[in-house]
Amino acid sequence: MSPRLAAEPVALTAQPWPDHALVDSGGGRKLERYGPHLVVRPEPQCLWTPRLPDWDHAFAVFEPADEDEAGRWRFAGAAAETWPMAWRSVRFPEHAANWEWITARLAPRPGARMLNLFGYTGVASLAAAAAGAQVTHVDASKRAVGWARDNAALSDLTDAPIRWICEDARKWVAREVRRGARYEAIVLDPPKFGRGPGGETWRLYDDLLDLMAGCAALLADDASFLILNAYSERLTGLALAHLTAGALAERAGTIDWGELCLAEEGGGRAAGLSFFARWSAS
Repeated sequence: MSPRLAAEPVALTAQPWPDHALVDSGGGRKLERYGPHLVVRPEPQCLWTPRLPDWDHAFAVFEPADEDEAGRWRFAGAAAETWPMAWRSVRFPEHAANWEWITARLAPRPGARMLNLFGYTGVASLAAAAAGAQVTHVDASKRAVGWARDNAALSDLTDAPIRWICEDARKWVAREVRRGARYEAIVLDPPKFGRGPGGETWRLYDDLLDLMAGCAALLADDASFLILNAYSERLTGLALAHLTAGALAERAGTIDWGELCLAEEGGGRAAGLSFFARWSAS
């Protein structure tokens, strides 16, 4: 018994919505609208030429450094540190292509337990909680967990059953395995490189295999799904699919895989955001 891999990849493409859009892309960068502001960020896969003549009107530009995920923001003026954005009943966008799928899987199972590792600002956690799940949200950044809690308040989900955990993902998973904890759903979106609150170092290519083994041990017998998202120029959706299949070798079900994309405003092009593999029991 082992999961069946989909024969072909799929591109899950999120469309623009009022509070967020990919306005233009090209030259290794992307121009996005977040609420009222235009923002420029690096995107190495956008190899083509931008459509718009210039992006000088952008409010914020991220200038990368040589180190992985490092760099600094350059701003054209003053702005509030945060501003509200919305996707349905959950505020703040991220990987919208997966939120509908998570909601559809969890809504028929009120009270299902979901573990969200590397939860960042909490959109997947809030979407799950809004669908009736009991969520454990884990991130190594105290600041990110604080933002996630703020987003829960903005989404009228302050009293939702969400545990907010600031901890190294590997340590948390190992402890949960020892406790005999089980989850009906797991979502993980690890970075290529990161540091835990105790100075722990995370390296995707060194640490993901063991973390996936721990996640497999945490899935309940009647688990519904596991979603693995990751971004690195050296990764593919197929690699994530085979990793997932190996970790869940004792389970049936199916694994679909491919790329998460963001469609440009006006249509015609889409930028790849990350790669994914999704196991579902049925």
